[in-house]
Amino acid sequence: MFKVPRKLPISAISTFSTTGSISAQQQPRVFPLQHLNENEKKLVEKVKNFAQSSVKPLVREMDRDARINKQLLKKAFDLKLMGLKIDPKYGGSGVSFFELVLAVEELSKIDPAIALIMHLQNALVAPLIEEFGNEELKEKYLKKLCKDSVGAFALSEVVSGSDAFAMQTVAKKDGDHFILNGSKWGISNAPIADFFLVLANADPEKGYRGVTCFIVDRDHEGVVLGEQDDNLGMRAGTIAQVHLNSVRVPKTSIVGEYGKGSSTPNCKNSNGN
Repeated sequence: MFKVPRKLPISAISTFSTTGSISAQQQPRVFPLQHLNENEKKLVEKVKNFAQSSVKPLVREMDRDARINKQLLKKAFDLKLMGLKIDPKYGGSGVSFFELVLAVEELSKIDPAIALIMHLQNALVAPLIEEFGNEELKEKYLKKLCKDSVGAFALSEVVSGSDAFAMQTVAKKDGDHFILNGSKWGISNAPIADFFLVLANADPEKGYRGVTCFIVDRDHEGVVLGEQDDNLGMRAGTIAQVHLNSVRVPKTSIVGEYGKGSSTPNCKNSNGN
């Protein structure tokens, strides 16, 4: 039986990991992700400077008070970090997902709470509006996300967790409006959110085929926030329950199509909250 030596020369390890074979004659190959292009380097440097000079001095205070410093969040908007991956036509930077990962990585080195807020904005809330929202919703809410507003994705519930097919929140049709009732649990960014992407079942008799996604503004009558969760190591990463008590929203607030909310990637994978 062929046995691989316990200790291989670096050149052999590098070659084997990229080609699947061992050859001491071949030169080591450099993995693509070990080298950043100029734009990526500039982004990393910008985020690193922000993390070191602005975030680091406030980490202890924010963790103690369990909230993100408002001026710090404003600076993140000013640096276009909160709209990092959003299309430039709406005010974003339009970076790649890899560049977003680099930015989140740099922030996480100093404070995972602010990193989570920025990540959810760019990797969850904005993409859903970009992919499923009509142009009117994109113009209104993507520009807000880039300028000064935080969004939150409200799927999870106490009983069903993040299983979109078993949610209890309902949306009853009332003319050109829907009346939303239910409670969402463990919603990241909820305490600082200006609006929510709420998943509710608009036709329970159809099961998951009735699931619909609505944009609900924080100041809508009937939107009530529950107590903020206390998270070990990420106390400033704001998470809370969101209660919807007969919240009346227009049908124009539907993101995507009626009854197609379960088709969003986050519902299919049940990996959002």
